[in-house]
Amino acid sequence: MALLLGTYPGKDGTDPAPLRASAVYLSPVPHLGGPMSDTLAMCYPEEGALLRLEEVFSATLARINSLVLQPLLSAGPEPPDARGRECLQLLQQLHRSSQQLWEVTEESLHSLQERLRHPDSVGLETLLLLRGADHVLQVHMEYIESYTSCMVVQAFRKAAKRRSEYWRGQRKVLRQLLLDVSSEGATGPVLVQALHQPLARHVQQYVLLLLSLGDTIEEHHPARELVVHAATLFGNLQSFMRQALDQAVATQALWATLSSRLRDVLCSPAHRLLQDSQDVAVMVSPLRAERVLLFDDALVLLQGHHAHTFDLKLVWVDPGQDGCTFQVLTPEEEFSFCAKDPQGQVVWQWKVTQAVRQALRGKKDFPVLGAGPEPPEPPACRCLAYTFHVEGRLCQATYEGEWCQGRPHGKGTLKWPDGQNHVGDFCQGLEHGFGIRLVPQATEDKFDCYKCHWREGSMCGYGICEYSTNEVYKGYFQAGLRHGFGVLEGAPHTPLPYKYTGHWERGQRSGYGIGEDGDRGERYIGMWQADQRHGLGVVVTQAGVCYQGFFQADKMVGPGVLLSEDDSLYEGTFTRDLSLVGKGKVTFPNGFTLEGSFSSGAGSGLQTQGVLDTAALPPDPSSTRKRQLGLGAFPVGSRWQGVYGPFRDFVRAGCPGDLQEALLGFHTQSSRMLRKSQEYLCCERAHPEDSRDSIEDILEELLRHRKPEALQQYLRKALSNSLHPLGKLLRTLLLTFQATYAGIGANKHLQGLAQEEVKQHAQELWAAYRGLLQIALQRKGQALEEEEEAETRDLQVHGLVLPLMLSSFYPELFTLYLLLHEREDSLYSQGITNLSFFPDTKLLEFLDVQKHLWPLKDLTLTTNQRYSLVRDKCFLSATECLQKIITTVDPREKLEALERTYGEIEATVSRVLGREHKLPMDDLLPLLIYVVSRARIQHLGAEIHLIRDMMDPMNTGGLYDFLLTALESCYEHIQKEDMRLHHLPSRWDSRDPW
Repeated sequence: MALLLGTYPGKDGTDPAPLRASAVYLSPVPHLGGPMSDTLAMCYPEEGALLRLEEVFSATLARINSLVLQPLLSAGPEPPDARGRECLQLLQQLHRSSQQLWEVTEESLHSLQERLRHPDSVGLETLLLLRGADHVLQVHMEYIESYTSCMVVQAFRKAAKRRSEYWRGQRKVLRQLLLDVSSEGATGPVLVQALHQPLARHVQQYVLLLLSLGDTIEEHHPARELVVHAATLFGNLQSFMRQALDQAVATQALWATLSSRLRDVLCSPAHRLLQDSQDVAVMVSPLRAERVLLFDDALVLLQGHHAHTFDLKLVWVDPGQDGCTFQVLTPEEEFSFCAKDPQGQVVWQWKVTQAVRQALRGKKDFPVLGAGPEPPEPPACRCLAYTFHVEGRLCQATYEGEWCQGRPHGKGTLKWPDGQNHVGDFCQGLEHGFGIRLVPQATEDKFDCYKCHWREGSMCGYGICEYSTNEVYKGYFQAGLRHGFGVLEGAPHTPLPYKYTGHWERGQRSGYGIGEDGDRGERYIGMWQADQRHGLGVVVTQAGVCYQGFFQADKMVGPGVLLSEDDSLYEGTFTRDLSLVGKGKVTFPNGFTLEGSFSSGAGSGLQTQGVLDTAALPPDPSSTRKRQLGLGAFPVGSRWQGVYGPFRDFVRAGCPGDLQEALLGFHTQSSRMLRKSQEYLCCERAHPEDSRDSIEDILEELLRHRKPEALQQYLRKALSNSLHPLGKLLRTLLLTFQATYAGIGANKHLQGLAQEEVKQHAQELWAAYRGLLQIALQRKGQALEEEEEAETRDLQVHGLVLPLMLSSFYPELFTLYLLLHEREDSLYSQGITNLSFFPDTKLLEFLDVQKHLWPLKDLTLTTNQRYSLVRDKCFLSATECLQKIITTVDPREKLEALERTYGEIEATVSRVLGREHKLPMDDLLPLLIYVVSRARIQHLGAEIHLIRDMMDPMNTGGLYDFLLTALESCYEHIQKEDMRLHHLPSRWDSRDPW
């Protein structure tokens, strides 16, 4: 006989299927027939008991569904208040959990039936209770969680109150489900028992039967471990159920002790009370809380009608020192918990610690609080989000990222309500390390973007800032202000474009710097103070005019020098807008001088009263046409200390990888690209390689390349690598060089400044290499190298570093030499053109080369040729050697080409004479002029000057110096007027064979 006790809908939403209870059967399932009875002897007795247990529990769940849950859910229309709707949702969740519990019970029942029908083919390990014990356990725990959530907010009492008459009529039926329940009393507690007691009994029977089965089966049975595991799980489930029920009862009782205002704030189905200061007293300072409540997800401090709630995920516990006190840290506050005795302190500290750990874990400890595989202490470092509320710079800002001991620490993102964002590294609650900050402006879609290194909450170190005005600053900061070397550049297409490259102090231009005013076509090179030109300075205009003088408050004051494009020189005083005024002297290119008083009025032009001297000799070019400005005014060693300084700091600090970008710079995308792609949230630079690892590799490689040949190869590679510290330093120095001498700054009067600057950079690069070498040796525990002598250092600078780095500066530097020698090179070029009309023999004769030195055998002729008609055949090898002087930028290689040229001339003469012959200067000079004229090297004057400036001082007075002097003499001879005009070849007899 079977009873129809209730229905559950199918898993797929089909019509309900009737459930039949087997609780009335007294013998082992005799209704299954003979074959089943025969197989029972092949199974363990506990399997039959488990079958009956599952049948009874399945039927009980069906009855609970029909007698309790369905009436609770159909208690009338949807409640109008939020609390009522919350209770209804909790009951619906309980109903779903109950259904899942019934479904897993049915699956377990089915697996038991299959096992008992086919014991020979279906093993014990196929039982759902064994192979799926974790899944069955999870379904039970979800039901318990739903059930206790309803208990916490008294959902059963509230729902039963709406249908009190119905429940009074159902008490007799409910008593059939329960043990030791009186027919008197409120309906709410009866419903609580009806939804919990059958499950508790069922789990208890699980444990007993599984333990018995574990004792029965053989030790080596393949299912034994599964049985032991299942018994342990369901044994722990009993403890979990008892704790969950105790916490729910304590939480439900708590609400009655609170005011309605606090109850409305704190009453939540997710809360479970773990500890109350009314049970174990504790005092909290400095807040002086009247009551402390520890829930499983929050710490609550009650003060009057106010509740201060702290998310346990953002709570850190710091053990105290005196045995009765411990500290609690939160993102915005710190509290001291003081118990009456050490035992109370232990209770509170342990429970808070375990509650924090459980909250971070994201699920309840199993079987009880404090149990589980995780470490007993919660991690000090976490990754969470929090919105700040206390007044201050972070008020209303939301931080999402890594924390440590209550402070943002590690990588994270700060977002303010006004749209301001900061993403990057934090340390102890402050921005520290690389970070990107976007600051929106009033104009729509306009923002300032700061990509900088930060220290203790302020920009410090290298940064790139792109402003909403389209200005860009690239340089160094200190305490949030521009400080050190930096470049500020205005938008290129604005009406007033400008650029400043130089030093800053506390947010203002101060020290040596280059200011370019694109609107006026001027470039200022000199000293600054408080954002204004102040001190000695040079102004170069796009028209080629140069001024040098003293500036005060952005205006020139006192005496100065003006060099015009036509090489006129003015020495005297100026107005604040650089107009001639007062006493002065003008020296014209032809040597005339005008000395007197000058003035200029609106619309009247320049006026003067003075003496014009027309008898003076032409001026010395070094004082007018080739006059160099700025020399001595700006000591070369102090011009770019803001560039050298950070590298020295980097070396002095031991080359730490985490400071490499802050001190040496980096490159990132533009802020528009960052904003468009949202990549600023990733806080990546253009080269995200780990700088700590890269500096280690750099130092390792440096030690492997200390020999001269390997060192040259290493330095060449380092200087060409934008990630290498030496390469970064070179690029910054090149930036300053181009800012000074390219464009408007390409002026012949600045050549002296430029060439000494290049040589100073070479010295600094060598010093930088030596600094890196000392750090590499120190890290390896090797002996440091001794201080270099000046002679050794100069040899390395001019022989090794300067040739390697010169190619980077060569375009701008050589342009200055070209401009300086423009007039001489023009005369030289005309002389070369005139000499090119000479055939070889005529030119040798014209240059007074002795005929016995002529290489006539090199003039291979056809029957229609004469010696007098052949060109470019004599001394051909020497000519080709000399032409190589323009194929390299290395001064040493240029001098070597000149030396080979001399060697080829002597070799040719020796071949002609049939013996080795050393040419005296009287014979060498004409032959060298011949070779130079045939080599046709353009801008030879600029080449010679650059070689002399850049060659190793050790070569002074040696062979290279002698050959260079000889080449200068040739250059000067070719320029001479009489050679160009008076000695041009007249008609000669083409039949003359010479």
